[in-house]
Amino acid sequence: MLNKILEELKVLIGENQYKNYFEILQINESKNNEIILNAPNQFIAKHIQTKYQNILEKIAEKTNSKKYKITIQVNNEKINKPQETQPIVTKKQISILNQSLTFDNFIVGQSNEFAYRICKTITDENKFGKDFNPIFIYSNTGLGKTHLLHASGHECLELGKKVIYKTSKGFKKDYYNAILTNKFDSFNSEYKDCDLLLIDDIQFLGTTDKMQEEFFHIFNDIIERKGQIIITSDVAPKNLNGIEDRLKSRFNKGVLANISVPDIETKKAIIKKKSLVYDIELNDEMINTIANYIGENVRDLEGIINYIYAFQSIRKQKITLDDLKNQIKEYIKENQSNIEIEDIFDIVSSELNVKTSEIKSSSKKQEIVKAKRIVIFLTKELISNSVSQIATHFQMKDHSAISKHIKKINEMICLDDDFRSLVEHLKNKIINSKNKDY
Repeated sequence: MLNKILEELKVLIGENQYKNYFEILQINESKNNEIILNAPNQFIAKHIQTKYQNILEKIAEKTNSKKYKITIQVNNEKINKPQETQPIVTKKQISILNQSLTFDNFIVGQSNEFAYRICKTITDENKFGKDFNPIFIYSNTGLGKTHLLHASGHECLELGKKVIYKTSKGFKKDYYNAILTNKFDSFNSEYKDCDLLLIDDIQFLGTTDKMQEEFFHIFNDIIERKGQIIITSDVAPKNLNGIEDRLKSRFNKGVLANISVPDIETKKAIIKKKSLVYDIELNDEMINTIANYIGENVRDLEGIINYIYAFQSIRKQKITLDDLKNQIKEYIKENQSNIEIEDIFDIVSSELNVKTSEIKSSSKKQEIVKAKRIVIFLTKELISNSVSQIATHFQMKDHSAISKHIKKINEMICLDDDFRSLVEHLKNKIINSKNKDY
């Protein structure tokens, strides 16, 4: 039974954290529903008490339907569970970082492992600001980019680093406020003097030459001082619309880390961890149903868990599999039922900087053919019975021409990870644009 509890723990906290803290313990189960953890030193023992004891207790109770006592020892001597105290944090730390987004509660899977490991690496004092700089993380919405930014920030604050976290819109706001209040020197020194600069959603930085020039100089100053920069985006640097080439070049010189759609096992691990946080009991069939039917966005998984929590809290009863399936059907239907082909044209045109009239034309230019194929592919994906609409908009005489375009784009998706990410990004943006509460 103890092995089952520990396997569940490994899934929830990640294999890396499990190896770091639990594989070095001597772990025993007594006859009195007690799990004894014998740590090699006080540091490991205190760390486990603070971050993992409550999780372990919940897993043990859930697995065996009864409460377990967790005892932590150092060299076979029992230590007392510390009283819960509020961490001392400055107003600056509170304002820039979400306290719940840490490496400990980030679920690592094949789809995000490289991005996770590269961010973890720079939190080592010997690696900070050296080999992997800048780090550029790109993926569709809701796959964990922001989580990794905040987690990196927390770790670097513990190293005594000065951390600045901003969305690109936040950076723009600071820039314009500095101009309006005539405090440009203060703006410059604050950014250029930081040790770790975290910029979220760089794709929204905008097309203002002066502001991009200022960001370019800040970027160079931090790199030259051996500071560290981590940037996130919905797309790879080469696909950034409106960003100067010299900035794209700087981004490409760093480490590019793509987070792809989570595989089924990673999604299951996320569901299990979130359900544990909310104290929700889900059987394997329910977990499999959620993982199979809820797609690419991790926030969607969280949304379903929030729904289950609300359902059980309000009705005072456990959710059934049928209730869960009905909610998932409504969720999928709500996201995609009101999408029209004009929505697809509008977003692809805007994101790829190609006019709608050009996409509909017979032009053979590479970027226009690429946009046309994407529109055809996404229309077929997102709108039911859409073949006739595609034929009408592109003045195609038969279905074979449509099939050729779809076949070609499927080949490109298989061969080019960046292109696949771009198509996934556009698909998510189209769905999100029709769902204001998404």
